Amino acid sequence: MLGDRRIVRVQGDDTAGLYRRTDDADAESRPGGHREEPVPEAYSWCNLTSGNSSRALWLLLLPFMVVNLAHWMRPAPAGRRPGLDRAHDLLVRLLALSLTVLLVSAACEVALDLVAWQCAGTPRCVAGQSWLGFAGADGGWWRVPGRRLALASLVPLLLVVLLWWLSRRTWTAYEAQRPPLPAPARGGGGRSAEGETDAEGTAGGEGTAGAEEAGAGAVPALSLPGFWYGRRLVARLRAAHTAAGFLTVAVALLLPALRYDRGAPGRQAAAAADWALLALVVLTGLAVVAVVNRRGRSESVPDEGVDRLAVRALPGWALALALAAACWTAAGREEWVSAGRLPGGDVFTVLTVLQGALVAALGLVAHRMHRTRRTRRVDRVHRAAGDPGLHAAPPPGDGGAAGAAGAAGAAGAAGAAGAGRPVLRGMGGPAVAMLACGLGGVLSGGLAQRIADWLDRGTDPGDPGGLLQGPPVLLSWQASVLPPLLAVVLALCVAGLVRLVGRTGELAEEVRAGLSAEEEQPARTRQIAGATARAELTDSAPALVAGIALSALVLGAFAVAGAAATGRVPGDAARGAAPTVEWTAGAAQSLGSWLMGAGVIAIVALGRRAYRDHAARRTVGILWDVGTFWPRAAHPFAPPCYAERAVPDLTWRMSTWTGRTGGRLVLSGHSQGSVLAAAAVWQLPPGARRNVALLTYGSPLERLYGRWFPAYLGPDALAGLHRQLSTWRNLWRRTDPIGGPVHVAAPGGEPVDAPPLEDPASYGRTVRHPLPAPVLGHFEYQADPAFGTERARLLKRLGAARRDGPHRDGPNRDGPHRDGPHRDGAHRDGPGRAGPRRDGPGRGTVPGQGVPGRSSG
Repeated sequence: MLGDRRIVRVQGDDTAGLYRRTDDADAESRPGGHREEPVPEAYSWCNLTSGNSSRALWLLLLPFMVVNLAHWMRPAPAGRRPGLDRAHDLLVRLLALSLTVLLVSAACEVALDLVAWQCAGTPRCVAGQSWLGFAGADGGWWRVPGRRLALASLVPLLLVVLLWWLSRRTWTAYEAQRPPLPAPARGGGGRSAEGETDAEGTAGGEGTAGAEEAGAGAVPALSLPGFWYGRRLVARLRAAHTAAGFLTVAVALLLPALRYDRGAPGRQAAAAADWALLALVVLTGLAVVAVVNRRGRSESVPDEGVDRLAVRALPGWALALALAAACWTAAGREEWVSAGRLPGGDVFTVLTVLQGALVAALGLVAHRMHRTRRTRRVDRVHRAAGDPGLHAAPPPGDGGAAGAAGAAGAAGAAGAAGAGRPVLRGMGGPAVAMLACGLGGVLSGGLAQRIADWLDRGTDPGDPGGLLQGPPVLLSWQASVLPPLLAVVLALCVAGLVRLVGRTGELAEEVRAGLSAEEEQPARTRQIAGATARAELTDSAPALVAGIALSALVLGAFAVAGAAATGRVPGDAARGAAPTVEWTAGAAQSLGSWLMGAGVIAIVALGRRAYRDHAARRTVGILWDVGTFWPRAAHPFAPPCYAERAVPDLTWRMSTWTGRTGGRLVLSGHSQGSVLAAAAVWQLPPGARRNVALLTYGSPLERLYGRWFPAYLGPDALAGLHRQLSTWRNLWRRTDPIGGPVHVAAPGGEPVDAPPLEDPASYGRTVRHPLPAPVLGHFEYQADPAFGTERARLLKRLGAARRDGPHRDGPNRDGPHRDGPHRDGAHRDGPGRAGPRRDGPGRGTVPGQGVPGRSSG
């Protein structure tokens, strides 16, 4: 990226740092040597999101990351709506809590039920597992089921401790990074530390102060000083989820003991003690829910508060209850014998029904928020007609954002078809939350099914003649509906393929029509048309997500109904029915069980491959960068938010450099780096922001973020960012499957979006391109001559703005503010001064040829 192999790190550490060419390391001290061109400076943040192959294990926590994304997918706000915002946040946080309980319940199912209760209590199973011989039911101190359960409970307890440790370790490296300087809330409004709006705030609710319409004069959320400082909330949620995990283990231990004590003669006092312990567990569980619902994010100011009682006492008390339950379950009960399944398997049914109800309620809230937004937005557009300061996009619908191909000739038009429309009519959050629940079910069910198959040695658990009763019936029913779900996914993919073929034919005609005197090359025509058609498929992602989420909801309800109605696994329940039905049920159960287990292995294998194979890393990295860009506002065990380190890094660097040198700075960002660039610019004080120009290319700001996260990066927010900058230019291609136009209006001025770049640069061989030009798609933007041209124009316009007279605030009067990680590049220049250009390097540890963004790695 820096165009020189001789580079030196001028700021930062091994995790993230700033690099320059060796010759430019002291450019500021030699201003006379850099009068003709900017000095490039690259910010490398590769180690914030990647590292060794062990980080692939984060993929096992994929459901936590996905449900955290659902928190940020709320529909864009329309005025004050504290009740709806609070309900949205609460429902997502409760869903996140249920996923933690689901994971720990799966660990309890494997360790306590399948191993300690069923296999250790069955002599034939113990005979095939030498490592379990000490705990066999045929003699010895461990023959009592309660003692085996207490020993096995160490597995889920250690899992909870591991999750707590991972979350706390990343919390100290990311969320606990303090803002560079105390900064007052800009614009006056925002949410206080108590989760309510300030007196002058414009948006109520949890964590949404600032997710307001920039065009209506409200403060964008990403500009608030506390947005990238989630220290207090993550600490509190971590304590609540850790306590919930410990309580889940306590319940798994107490329910079997209670059932035995209620049925055994002379155990009335023991049963009363069981009830007392369960009552304490329930009361502590209510306290966990209260902590989760207590307050949301503080964004108007960095929240330095510490909830000592919740953070320290709650997990400690829950752990004490779990240990007390283990000791109590292991005590006495010499006549206790394990048989059948471990009591408490109904927890999976309860969790599934609860998650379905929460998703449905979230859908109703999101629909209400979207309708409110739509009604008020239409009214505001009519009132704002003729006001050039407002971005009057069309009312939201469920259509896709205009693809790059469809926007040719209309770049920068605010009213371009589909621009500014949230996905799925505002239902993106509920759909993604449903996917998180489905992923949680696959991972937990797959783990239980694979372990049961391994212990049962070749027979299907739950079937007559098997060694074990197997996992709860619901898990077998959920496995059985997995093949139909995959069939739906396959059907959607086939429909997409058919659409791709048809669209390729249409675009091939456009390519032929655009040829002048050149002779057509059919293969070349198909290559160009196919690349453009494949790029347009990105805009079909909402339909795929909606189809999978709706199918998962329906099939999940069918699984719950089937398990409740029959009480048997599908293959057993279908015995005696028509031969076709019986065969289908058995095949679905066997295939689904295998698919669930294979899914867990495939996720881990994919994660490891992503850190070894460059092509796989690009594919996985696109989704991973999006998932870990947002703060952990719903689930504390999700992978950490890299922006909470990188945004402050970049904001501090830009603020101090412009304030110290008075120079100009062009911040260029590619792909995910363009999103980080926008976040960094929002965090700059006004004086520094006026010395910064923004150059984005291959940017998903509108195409992905603006549609899926409309409350934070919707059309009003992007239009407000444009007004706050001296100048902004966006480069894009029709063949780019990720980036596209940002559709920001510029009444009376040059649009933000440049016309689409030619890709390929030449159809055939020419004097300028004697060799066939490749189709670049999402990459190599800097190699296009338009990049250098636009960069020079931005620097020139910054210089003209400075010659018109200094701004009243002066550079850096307000001081630096926090900012989030970018792979962006920035060019800095000024008369008689060094003008560093920051083009964020790729994922590598040093700047490469690409630009900021995972794709450049």
